[in-house]
Amino acid sequence: MDLVVTAPKRPSKGETILGESFKTVPGGKGANQAVAASRLGAEVYMVGCVGDDAFGKAILENFKKNNVFTTYVEPVTGMESGTAHITLAEGDNSIIVVKGANNYVTPEFVEKALDVIRESDIVLIQQEIPEETVEYVSEKCHQFGVPLLLNPAPARPIRKEVIEKAAYLTPNELEASILFDKKNLHESLIEYPNKVFITEGKNGVRFHNGEKEIVVPSYPVEALDTTGAGDTFNAAFAVALAEGKSFEESIRFANRAASLSVTKFGAQGGMPTRKEVEESM
Repeated sequence: MDLVVTAPKRPSKGETILGESFKTVPGGKGANQAVAASRLGAEVYMVGCVGDDAFGKAILENFKKNNVFTTYVEPVTGMESGTAHITLAEGDNSIIVVKGANNYVTPEFVEKALDVIRESDIVLIQQEIPEETVEYVSEKCHQFGVPLLLNPAPARPIRKEVIEKAAYLTPNELEASILFDKKNLHESLIEYPNKVFITEGKNGVRFHNGEKEIVVPSYPVEALDTTGAGDTFNAAFAVALAEGKSFEESIRFANRAASLSVTKFGAQGGMPTRKEVEESM
C-alpha cells in the first residue's frame, strides 16, 4: 500500500514542514506491474503475499477490480502488508519501502505457481521480494523456456548467472551502474544486445541491437505524479513483447503508456487502458 504525502519541498534533517495532502492508494512494484498489464489487455496472474491486515484485504479487492487473477496471492498470518512511504515534492518522488509480507515470497512459496509460470508467454519480476526468489524464478523460467523480464528495482547487485538467464533487463541509469559497475553503460549494452534496455526517463530508452546503439525517445508530457511510471513501462513492454512486437515497437508502446501514467495521481490511478494508449499513438 502506498502512503503518499504531497508537499511543497522535502524536509531537511530535523525539519518539520506542513504537507499539502495525504492519500492511501494500492501500490507495490509487482502489483503496479500486474494492474498495468491487465489494463493493457493481458491475462495476468499475480504471485505474491499480503499481510492479514486491512491493507491486505484492500490490495486483494483492488486486484479483483482490475481483473488480475489472485490464485497465487496469499495473506501471511500475523504480518503487515508491504508499504511504500512516498513524498511527492518539487516534481518528483522519494520513496521508502517496508517489505512486510513481501519477504514471505520465498522459492518454496513460488513452487505453488510453477504450473502457471510454465504456461506463461512472459514472466515479469522485480526486486521487492527476496533475492533468492528472483534467482529461483530466473532458473525456472530458463528451464521452462519462458522469457523472463527482470526489472532490477529496487537496485541491488545481481549475480551474472541471473543476468544471463533473464531474457530482458530494464534498469534505469542508477540501477545499470550498480549491475555493471566495472564497465561503462555503452560497453554493457554491447555485451547484452537486445537484452538490456536502459530507461532514461524523459530522454527515452537506450539499447544495442547487435549493430548499433539505439535511443527510442519518450513522449513529452506535463507530469503530475511520476510514481509508477517505471512499472507502467515494464508492464507495457512485457505485454508488447509477449505479443511479438519488435523491440523498437515494444519500447514505443511502453513509452507511450508510461507517459500517460504520469498525467494522473497515484501509481495505479494513471495507468492507461489499451484503448487509451493506442488512440494516443
